[in-house]
Amino acid sequence: MTLSIRDGESVAIMGPSGSGKSTLLHVLAGIVRPDSGRVMLRTARGAVDVASMNDRERSALRLTEFGFVFQQGMLIPELTAAENVALPLLLNGESRTEATRTAENLLIELGLDGMGGRRIGQLSGGQAQRVAVARARATQARVIFADEPTGALDSRTASDVLGVLLAATTDEGRSLVVVTHDEDVAARCDRVVRLRDGRIDSGRWSR
Repeated sequence: MTLSIRDGESVAIMGPSGSGKSTLLHVLAGIVRPDSGRVMLRTARGAVDVASMNDRERSALRLTEFGFVFQQGMLIPELTAAENVALPLLLNGESRTEATRTAENLLIELGLDGMGGRRIGQLSGGQAQRVAVARARATQARVIFADEPTGALDSRTASDVLGVLLAATTDEGRSLVVVTHDEDVAARCDRVVRLRDGRIDSGRWSR
């Protein structure tokens, strides 16, 4: 079965534990290679098959075209919020001054004005996830992959973070792919894709 994701679309991937949700996300993001099939991405150079790229090419793609938000943020606790956001820019060769300026501006946009100098342990769970969203946006990535981004948050904070994530992605024409167990999260996405035993069982528009 073919899964197509359009520019500016949010897609929730749901299914029982062990159904292959995170594996599908990792395949789409070029982290693991599929056993069969292709993962096609439209770029300025035309359509490319992510699965056929070598490790270096896929790593470069994840630094430029893709952004990631995980359940626990996967932030580096030894770094400040601003340093975490600036990191992918530095890895892309941007100067520290420019990377820091971009990071601070993104944090302000996401409601974290004045918190750039705090380390991750000094932030609430919701604030840390906003830092993760800012980091995912830093390189102007066209596709954001989020694996249970609200799973460790209370319902109110989860709703706020999801709103920030949607505003930072689909509202700006970026695509968002979310793995979630939360029906409330799925209901706020454009489309829900359900997996069973490693296969796409169904797909429907949620609104």
